[in-house]
Amino acid sequence: MALLTLALLLLAFSGSSSGSWCVCKDGSETILQKTLDYACGAGADCNPIKQNGPCFQPNTVKAHCNYAVNSYFQRKGQTQGSCEFAGTATVTASDPSTTGCLYPASARH
Repeated sequence: MALLTLALLLLAFSGSSSGSWCVCKDGSETILQKTLDYACGAGADCNPIKQNGPCFQPNTVKAHCNYAVNSYFQRKGQTQGSCEFAGTATVTASDPSTTGCLYPASARH
């Protein structure tokens, strides 16, 4: 019985978060802003990080950069190189979504 319970717990946790997201690395606000501007101008959906959007808060360059590069990465089909941004971003398996702000894990969103 204990083995069955353990197996069910492992199954529940293993399916809770699967996907790949792109996030900005730590860096100067100037560099992160350039990355954010590029992503938004090159096809990312940046409407959610505009004022009054669901992902506007926290209103920081890093948070907005994270959302923008992830949107770009997903819209490009997670293709190799679509999360590089001259070394300012990286792929992660940890969902960066926050309460009220869902980060897409695929191009469908």
